[in-house]
Amino acid sequence: FSSMTFCALIKEQFPHIHVTIGGNTVTRLRDVLPAKKNLFALFDSAVIYEGETAFLQLVEAVVAGRDLSGIPNLIYRDGAEIQTSTLSYAENMASLPPPDFEGLPLDKYFVPDRILPYLATRGCYWGRCEFCDHGEGYAAGYRTKKIDEIVEEIKGLKTKFQTRHFHFTDESYPPALFRKLTNKLVETNLDIIWTTHMRFEKSLLEEGVWKDAAASGCKYLHFGFESGNERVLQLMDKATTRDVIRRSLELSANVGIWNHAMGFFGFPGETRDEALSSIRFLEDNKDLVHSIGFGTFDLSRHTPVAKHPEKFGVTAYVNPEWDLALDYYYTVRNGLSVEEAERVFEEFERNHYSGWDLRIFIREYIFLYVARFGTNRLPTLQFRPPEVGAAGMSPVAGKVC
Repeated sequence: FSSMTFCALIKEQFPHIHVTIGGNTVTRLRDVLPAKKNLFALFDSAVIYEGETAFLQLVEAVVAGRDLSGIPNLIYRDGAEIQTSTLSYAENMASLPPPDFEGLPLDKYFVPDRILPYLATRGCYWGRCEFCDHGEGYAAGYRTKKIDEIVEEIKGLKTKFQTRHFHFTDESYPPALFRKLTNKLVETNLDIIWTTHMRFEKSLLEEGVWKDAAASGCKYLHFGFESGNERVLQLMDKATTRDVIRRSLELSANVGIWNHAMGFFGFPGETRDEALSSIRFLEDNKDLVHSIGFGTFDLSRHTPVAKHPEKFGVTAYVNPEWDLALDYYYTVRNGLSVEEAERVFEEFERNHYSGWDLRIFIREYIFLYVARFGTNRLPTLQFRPPEVGAAGMSPVAGKVC
């Protein structure tokens, strides 16, 4: 990891300074870190799960020269040994202040308009997708701030940092909170532009919900599409259907919200025909799907599939030389193999609807484009076969606007 390089450089120049690491990736490695004494030559401690309280207590203890055993969510070096705190702490959302970006070089980001992240919830309200381990970053279940507090904090950030653009970085925005937020933003006339991540929910299939969302400033949504095949959706425990997906895409597109569909091929048990049916669903609804982000299934180490491989007909191969890997190589009893899923993905990349080709994949850039131009001015970006000129040269990639 590049972060380890920074840790090594800091320790080389300032060996007396206490260096700590943390975050979601570190949390996912919590089961192997204590055995890696050599890594603790690069840093002194690791904060796992949520870090606001733990990090503050760590700083206070280091400054005072106190013992670290009473600090929650901590793995730390104690002489020649590595210790793991027996204490765990989950933050009370109501007691947390709004995020503070004071002192950051916000004007140096390579974007024409400032975008601020905001997190109103912790954990995932659904939390049942068999392929997902995002929730591993939290010590407790789903929690949320109250709607009045959310809107007040957004208002404060808008004023303090002079921006209207917000990325709500929640794992997946809950339907009830989505309704409350859009209504409150319209009611208060806060005049912001925002994007977030969503599931396809049957409870949101009302035109009024999406009209309110558009009126509140929602411009762009990342949808967890995953698959367009009913059986595969059931295997994943997505608890949605093709009809709900299509209607959600239609309702949001009709009010000018950009839909970005995220999915993958090769969930254990998925057949080639089922993967192709997922592609056909996207192609059949290409006017409602403005951009896509696809890949193949990864067997991440803390997912339900990895914890219960026998349920999904999966055999995981743990390579001792890759003990810090976040995912495993695997084989399946039925359905697409890893290599076959890769081939389906490569075919999809080569042959999908050309209108998706040049729509910029970086989410924040799509968001800013839609915020400025809307979906009605969506350019028709197509791929044309390269024309060979007189000198035998062809245009770059054959792509045109």
